[in-house]
Amino acid sequence: MDAEFSDLGPIWLVGCGNMAGAMLKRWLDAGLPPERVTVIRPSGVSPAKGVRTVRQVPRGEAPPRVLLLGVKPQKLGEVADSVAAAIGGETMLVSILAGVELATLSARFSKAGAVVRAMPNTPVALGRGVVALYGEVGSRKKELEALMRPLGLVEWAANEEQFGQMAALAGCGPAFLFRFIDAVAAAGTALGLPADQALRLATAMVDGAAGLAAGSDESPAVLADRVASPGGMTRKGLDVLDDGAALRDLLTRTLAAADRRGREMAAETR
Repeated sequence: MDAEFSDLGPIWLVGCGNMAGAMLKRWLDAGLPPERVTVIRPSGVSPAKGVRTVRQVPRGEAPPRVLLLGVKPQKLGEVADSVAAAIGGETMLVSILAGVELATLSARFSKAGAVVRAMPNTPVALGRGVVALYGEVGSRKKELEALMRPLGLVEWAANEEQFGQMAALAGCGPAFLFRFIDAVAAAGTALGLPADQALRLATAMVDGAAGLAAGSDESPAVLADRVASPGGMTRKGLDVLDDGAALRDLLTRTLAAADRRGREMAAETR
């Protein structure tokens, strides 16, 4: 764990739903002292032992070093004024709000010393996620990366369009992969396997294959061909997936739909 990470704080989380909660869980597991964290959520229920939790954005306190904006995008208008009043020039505002562009955030939170968009995915809870970043943070880039690194792979976008594309692939991707696992398990059940056994096999297979792909110098396409002997079982299955580039076309349309919705959401929040 980086010394910069262990010394970081105070951190405020405005909203602590599934994604912000997953990030917080990993940070605490990685050694972030809970007393440096304040969670602001309407329920007032603390997400973890030792984490101060309040129902409203605190007033009259020193501005936080980092403020993670994790409410639903449509709730931004409800919290924007109180957040804007509480931050200062030393505050780095990190938004995980899908579709809310940097210009919109910078205009609403003009007092912040830095504003950055982040798009994590749910495996960050295990430290095996992806975090896409976009924004101008200046000298605080190392500080931000130290905070995000325990969550998994950290990738910077060159521009906001690329950030949206990264969000469609890596941010939405776990849901698409879960669907794939479910489909493989269902196909195994159709062959005659018990449903629970098919699901265990499908889940373990995807986990192991992803590990091999991540650790290999060869592309996944080459790895697939290495498994497939001419005329064998794997080759016959690949012939179905490769026919008319069926699988690639399906996923291209899937990511395009997610990216298109991200653009629509951005237009709605401008």
